[in-house]
Amino acid sequence: MRFSPAQRRYNRRVILLALIYVTLLFPAVYLLDRHLVSGPVAYIVGILPAFPVIGFFVAIGACLVEETDEYQRMLLVRQSLIATGVAMTGATMWGFLEGFELLPHLVGYAWPILWFAGLGVGGCINKLIERREA
Repeated sequence: MRFSPAQRRYNRRVILLALIYVTLLFPAVYLLDRHLVSGPVAYIVGILPAFPVIGFFVAIGACLVEETDEYQRMLLVRQSLIATGVAMTGATMWGFLEGFELLPHLVGYAWPILWFAGLGVGGCINKLIERREA
C-alpha cells in the first residue's frame, strides 16, 4: 500500500505527537499523583498532556486539507464522521445514564479515546465498503 504525501506527513505528525504525549503524560501522572506540584504549576502540568491530543485532531484536519486525491479525502471524511458519531453517541448515552445516577462519572478525556476507537471502526467500514464495491 502506497501512502500519499499528505498521508506520510500525517503519519510523521502523529508519531511525533504520540512521543510528545508520552513524554508529557508520564511525568504529569508521577508529579500529580504524588502531590509534588501544587497551585498554578499543577494546572500547567495537568493540562500539558492535552496539547498533543489536540494536535492529533489538528493533524487529521491538516491531512484533509493537504490530501489532493478526492477519493482518499472522502474516505478520511467518512472515517471521521463515523468516529464523531461513535463518540457523541457514547457521550450522550453515558451522560443521560450518569445524570440519572445509573452510571458513575466518567472523566472527560474518555471521549477523545472513544473517538479514536471510532476512527478504527470507520477504517474497518471503509474497507468493507471498498471490498463490496470492488
